[in-house]
Amino acid sequence: MTPVNWGILGAAKFAREHMGPAIHAACGARLYGVASRSGDISGFQAFAPDCVAFDSYDAVLAAPEIDAVYIPLPNHLHVEWAGKALRAGKHVLCEKPIAMRASEIDPLIALRDETGLLCAEAYMIIHHPQWQRARDIVQSGGIGDLVLVDAVFSYDNAADTGNIRNKPETGGGGIPDIGVYTFGSTRFVTGQEPGALEAQITWENGVDVFAHVTADFTSFRYSSVTSMRMHPRQEVTFHGKDGVLKLTAPFNPNVFGEAQLHWHRNLHGGGAPSVTVERWPGVNHYVLQIEAFCRSVREGAAYPATLEFAKGTQAMIDRVFEAATPAP
Repeated sequence: MTPVNWGILGAAKFAREHMGPAIHAACGARLYGVASRSGDISGFQAFAPDCVAFDSYDAVLAAPEIDAVYIPLPNHLHVEWAGKALRAGKHVLCEKPIAMRASEIDPLIALRDETGLLCAEAYMIIHHPQWQRARDIVQSGGIGDLVLVDAVFSYDNAADTGNIRNKPETGGGGIPDIGVYTFGSTRFVTGQEPGALEAQITWENGVDVFAHVTADFTSFRYSSVTSMRMHPRQEVTFHGKDGVLKLTAPFNPNVFGEAQLHWHRNLHGGGAPSVTVERWPGVNHYVLQIEAFCRSVREGAAYPATLEFAKGTQAMIDRVFEAATPAP
């Protein structure tokens, strides 16, 4: 397979520490260049010595050598630059959330269909085998009828006042940053959408810093907590009539901890319960994401993280904000 040449719009820390190395390590991909206003891309050249420095985002889009772009810009710039990249003939992988409102994704869907290019939100977790395994177990009845999904994702960045997540003008907030995981992962595993929902949100300087969301899905109850002001924690539990499935490092495996899936079952109708623990040490979902993207570009393979899926998660985010008390 001819490698897909990638350009990155911006020398963001996350791109330098995670996505740049993933592009460099992925089969079928090549990190061709990075746009940096300062011109310093030494952090990228440390692992990809041939990486080219571009002085603007537009220069990346104009480069004929580049096939695809990765967009790690602040949230409020995602739709604008994803659209520009598609119109420039580049495939697009854009950080989450790809838009600030679900309706903003419709023009990107139209551009994707018009150009025939791949455009997707960088929703890396569904490329990880732990999530594919969880979906298979739940949808095959491995824990019986699903009753409750409980999801938590928290960290504390209160001291980092300059962080874009703490700024409303850049589309900050805990829900845009990590609600995409607690909401979207549930949609991915169950294939269901929320009905009635309620939300309690704590605001600080115009961004949400704590949110408790409850919802009635088609056949189960949902509860989640996201926060940028709590001790780090992440866990998702699928609780059925006949068993429990728990993911202990669901969103940042290898950083938060080893990816583990704990499957609790009573296989003997009243006898001792059975607990199976499955582990995926060292699996890098960023690399898997890039490899899946490149297979789609070069071979036409189906790509699991569609814009339609991203729109569904963003629609839930929109409803959560609408259901909660407005920001002060």
